[in-house]
Amino acid sequence: MDHSEPALALFDDDPGPDSTGASDTTGPAVEDLSRPLADRLRPRTLGQVVGQEHLLGDEAPIGRMVKRQHLVSMVLWGPPGCGKTTIARLLADATGLVFAPLSATFSGVADLRRVFRDAEQRRARGRGTLLFVDEIHRFNRAQQDSFLPYVEDGTVVLVGATTENPSFELNGALLSRSQVFVLRRLDEQALQTLMSRAEELTGRRLPLTGEARQALLALADGDGRYLLNMAEQLHSLPTGTGPLDVAGLARQVQQRAPLYDKAQEGHYNLISALHKAMRGCDPDAALYWLARMLEGGEDPLFIARRLVRFAGEDVGMADPSAVQQALAAWDVYERLGSPEGELALAQAVVYLATAPKSVAVYRGFGAAGRSARRTGSLMPPPHILNAPTRLMKNLGYGKGYQYDPDAPDGFSGAEYFPEDMGRETYYRPTEHGHEAEVGRRLKHWARLRAQRRHPDPG
Repeated sequence: MDHSEPALALFDDDPGPDSTGASDTTGPAVEDLSRPLADRLRPRTLGQVVGQEHLLGDEAPIGRMVKRQHLVSMVLWGPPGCGKTTIARLLADATGLVFAPLSATFSGVADLRRVFRDAEQRRARGRGTLLFVDEIHRFNRAQQDSFLPYVEDGTVVLVGATTENPSFELNGALLSRSQVFVLRRLDEQALQTLMSRAEELTGRRLPLTGEARQALLALADGDGRYLLNMAEQLHSLPTGTGPLDVAGLARQVQQRAPLYDKAQEGHYNLISALHKAMRGCDPDAALYWLARMLEGGEDPLFIARRLVRFAGEDVGMADPSAVQQALAAWDVYERLGSPEGELALAQAVVYLATAPKSVAVYRGFGAAGRSARRTGSLMPPPHILNAPTRLMKNLGYGKGYQYDPDAPDGFSGAEYFPEDMGRETYYRPTEHGHEAEVGRRLKHWARLRAQRRHPDPG
């Protein structure tokens, strides 16, 4: 039974005119060795998909939909090589829907109109359509809006695939009509399964030592397609090639850069991880996340700016020199550049992670800001205002001002809040580090202020 439309020249592995919704999963009668290994090993059923059991198992969300033969529109969000395209094709095959693939990278409004027109005609004949949109986040907001009426009335079951956080990249109206499913990067067990399948299909064990096999899994970084591409390179080595060690493997396959998009979610996830590790006084984890960001190509000056922010926000008065250390690291990096200057960033990360922590200044400033917004334009008390003119002196500006260095104990106990506001407390020092001493001073001054406001009559 034909479940597929004629190929739109928009997707690199579109099914042909006579193919089924999962045509790429069935394989030819005679093995076509010209096809990439990853394509030849593409699963034929949902049960053969590895690493996504949390979605595809019998009692998992997508698995239950397939059992009921009723799919809802969905967005598959996950890293490259985790099976998004394959799952979409197999869903169409398992539910008898026509598989209509589209790539947001290469298509425009005319292509969308054609897809929707064909889906409406097909629906009139009693046929359903699974519209698969790869890289759906690349459609602009107006293009995303064009899906809404066809998703709402059931003309298409939309399955979008994206490597980017849908909450950042897709509009709210489309998200409200779809379920978002998070696909996991393939773990070691899933990658081992793929490696074994490759060896079984080719009839050859990969020419690797045990350590090199583990290194190959690490190089794949959770990407099944990348693993199979590397395995294909190794299978192309001359027959009889001895087992390669880790160094030999490195000479045969090229390590790719870690997945890290400086403008997208990975950027925010990793800086958050660095920030939280430093806040949690874990210098080892903090150094790891710093290294991950630098390896991924993050701008070191962005990291330097965040370290300065952390010093003020999370260390604060518990160690006033923390901000100086962070600024020094920034300055050193600007002078030396990479890679030498990165050591200064690492030193600052360790300093900040091991410093005593206090958010008392951060919280106090926030509370002061709320008071400032609430009290509007209250004047300072007259006694602390300068009086450069006779009129201002006559109005009481500066009258009764006490110069604290000349007061007993170097403290006058005067009030500095507006007269119509009353005294408030914003800064509440902790007992951590230097701030403990600051807290003792404030308590001492509070006692003196109370005594001078209400002197002991005796």
